[in-house]
Amino acid sequence: MADSTIITLISLTVTVLFMLGTPVLLVIFYWVVGCSFVIGLPLDNTGAEMLNVFNKGFALLAMPLFILTGDLINKSGIARRLSDFAYSCLGWLRGGLAMAAIGACGLFAAISGSNSATTATIGSMLHPEMVKGGYDERFSAATAAAGGTVGIIIPPSIIFIVYGFLMNLPISDLFVAGIIPGTLMVVGMMVTCFIICSINGWGYLIKLSFERVMKTAIGAWLGFFAIGLVLWGIYTGKFSPTEAAGVTVGFCIIVGLLSYPMNKIMGTDADTPVADKSVSSMFVVEGFTPFEIPSIVVRSAQITGILAPLIAVSVVMQQVLSAMGAQDTIGNFVTSMGGYYPVLFTAMAMVFVAGMILESLPVTIILAPILAPITASVGVDPIHFSVIFLVGASIGFITPPYGLNLYVASGVTGVPYFRLLRYSSLYLISLIAVWIVVALTPELALWLLPNR
Repeated sequence: MADSTIITLISLTVTVLFMLGTPVLLVIFYWVVGCSFVIGLPLDNTGAEMLNVFNKGFALLAMPLFILTGDLINKSGIARRLSDFAYSCLGWLRGGLAMAAIGACGLFAAISGSNSATTATIGSMLHPEMVKGGYDERFSAATAAAGGTVGIIIPPSIIFIVYGFLMNLPISDLFVAGIIPGTLMVVGMMVTCFIICSINGWGYLIKLSFERVMKTAIGAWLGFFAIGLVLWGIYTGKFSPTEAAGVTVGFCIIVGLLSYPMNKIMGTDADTPVADKSVSSMFVVEGFTPFEIPSIVVRSAQITGILAPLIAVSVVMQQVLSAMGAQDTIGNFVTSMGGYYPVLFTAMAMVFVAGMILESLPVTIILAPILAPITASVGVDPIHFSVIFLVGASIGFITPPYGLNLYVASGVTGVPYFRLLRYSSLYLISLIAVWIVVALTPELALWLLPNR
């Protein structure tokens, strides 16, 4: 039997396994091992290369730290304060609570760097409130799923760390380049949310109160400080992304440990809305005890334990694809389009299709090393293309049949996956529109970079 036929059978087999629910890590690993046998690559190369990924990947240390940051700000109550602030600013508009959920996703993303953590945290907090406020439960869950897409675009971003590591680009530059496109994604989804809610008459309006805005802003000051700390440190070059992650983790632990006893002393109820708290208690969050830290760390380690092996095995997959000539084949196809825009939009189409069936991490590790050099050869700025690529990958989080955020939102809200699609598709349209604008306007990604 010809090698190409065997590889085709292996590919079909792992595709079936993926459709049956086999974890992506195992699917890729089975494919790598099977194809290595066929093309004659020694299996000890697989183990050595997977280990080598982490031996030379200092930048990857930021990934588990930012994951831990997301869990700490959720447990400490900082995330709740940020969502309260967003609602106080937007609750006077039709669909204000849903728009606040999207805004809270943007604020949470500016500390955590994870799409699934953003969706899970904001979805679990605000979905019940939205349903009580008269919103359709399907729309409420879809809003949390769509809002989570900015988790990997607004810095800090775990996937930007991986992209910068793979493509040898300054991660701090990638972080800064994601600020404006990520903000546009939030604005685009808010506009969509406002239109949907206005048509359906969803949501109870609250009076815009300067006092309420100021109270919730004071209550969220620790969250704002954490966001500013990360962006200031990276933008000014005071911190590397890894150092920024470590500093943020330390800040969140200190805040959480100090806030818990202070709340006990003040006798503050954690369930009391920020706007109803005393002035003194607004300056501290709910916090946590030292005994809760191990469980928080274990949860973060579990997520890291899923992502880290996936990075390693995907790098080996990239090598196998290269040995098979797949990279040359794809490269020749894209190059044959000819010209700046045909090549760029062909690359975007490939990212979009890949995002429909794969998570952003394997999409990035497999396609970025192929497409980035090709687009650079026709004049696309590497930093600009990184933003284009990852905005496209983030859209895949709400694109069936994979749509990771849809699964996460379904899990935390109890709304069946397929019932989310009606409203998530409307958010998908707005995100694609923003994606095209970002692709056609390099300044949106490069304007904040001092050397561009």
